[in-house]
Amino acid sequence: MARYLILLPAPEAEWANLPIEDHEKGMRAHARFNRELAEGGHRVVTASPLTASARAVSMRPDGKGGTTITDGPFTESVEQIVGFYLIESDDREDLLKICAQLASTGDLIEFRELAQEPEDLVFPHPDVEEH
Repeated sequence: MARYLILLPAPEAEWANLPIEDHEKGMRAHARFNRELAEGGHRVVTASPLTASARAVSMRPDGKGGTTITDGPFTESVEQIVGFYLIESDDREDLLKICAQLASTGDLIEFRELAQEPEDLVFPHPDVEEH
């Protein structure tokens, strides 16, 4: 069974200022999403909203063998990952369809399969021939 990480990016500042009706609409969309996942035989391993990116801790190599630790998000971006679902499924196409339905309600989605084989991790360079 494959595992998929459904990332939910959103513009945090914009999202925080939405009227309560929009937040309620979003909650209904996620309730429907969960029902459709269950009906399709997909299993939610875990799901959660994330705290604000301003509360993140970023760690980067300092170039001298150590680490620089700073408060706040790793990237400077309008959109941050605000939540996720980790889902197990044998039916990728159906899962994509259900995720597309959620996206049609206004959610942004990044759909990623967890690597299962070493070749899933290979990032071939376009100038290198495979042998």
